[in-house]
Amino acid sequence: MVFKNVYLNNTSTIVGPIEKQGPLSLYFDKKYDDYYMDTKTFEDANIKLEEESIEKVLDKEKLTPVDIDLFISGDLSNQIAISNIVASKLNIPYLGVYSACATSIESLILGAMFVQNENKKVLVSTSAHNNLAEKTYRYPVEYGGPKRKTATFTVTGGVSCIISQEKSNIKIVRATIGSAVDSKIKDVYNMGAVMAIAAANTILSHLKEYKLKPDYYDLILTGDLGIIGKEILKDYLNEKYNIDLKNLDDSACMIYDLNKQSVYSGGSGPNCLPIVAFSYILDKMNKKELKKVLLVSTGALMNPSMVNLKRTIPSISHAISLEVVNDIS
Repeated sequence: MVFKNVYLNNTSTIVGPIEKQGPLSLYFDKKYDDYYMDTKTFEDANIKLEEESIEKVLDKEKLTPVDIDLFISGDLSNQIAISNIVASKLNIPYLGVYSACATSIESLILGAMFVQNENKKVLVSTSAHNNLAEKTYRYPVEYGGPKRKTATFTVTGGVSCIISQEKSNIKIVRATIGSAVDSKIKDVYNMGAVMAIAAANTILSHLKEYKLKPDYYDLILTGDLGIIGKEILKDYLNEKYNIDLKNLDDSACMIYDLNKQSVYSGGSGPNCLPIVAFSYILDKMNKKELKKVLLVSTGALMNPSMVNLKRTIPSISHAISLEVVNDIS
């Protein structure tokens, strides 16, 4: 789908202690030093992350919840409970969505579709908390269970953005909705390998659909493939389709210092892509160091019960493009 009048008006990013110690720390709006964030539980901390990211982006645009026509959000808690609680306090029409770590771009696509057809303002948010995600999908961190190097580390943070037909420097131009893919992998500690082929299929579909060459974009930024998945994606596209993505990078490899921080293969979670994209990448776009960027989110579609049944793990990938507007008059 092509969007003719959808703009990214503003963004906000709130992060946790490990993200604060990473190489992109200067670009985040707010950073916490501990996982509790002045609350009593990790669940409350996750709620706080999302609420503060919403408050921040509304404040930047000098808006209140009354000015927002639709709220779209998702997270990694069971039945997206965090987003539901946040939505219950806003009194805004609400769509709760879930596409695992691809939730952020799915939400943005849905929001852009709404804005395209209705001259309204949409608030899109995503949040996650490392310790809450570990407790939900694996084991509480207090167990101290070791992981393999192929594992990834859930990014703690809240990220929000406002999109509308009001012109800004950044325009949402086109999107590709991905298809679910089953690469026949069962290893829950190798999500990069699980999601790489879904990302490849979506990138290939996007380029073919719009008749674009890979170098049309200054940057193709995937979500949370990590070191392993990023290399699988590049090799797969190169060997099967003769596509050499020299302009590819992965948020999971950017948000942390992989040489100094103990985060295994890199970052993960629904926040990994938008926190990098709506802070560091957006700064480069506003400076016109990057003018065309394709955001490609990736998600592993599983739950603990299915993993325990030793079933293979399907994955999904969605893409949306941002481009710098030279003249917004």
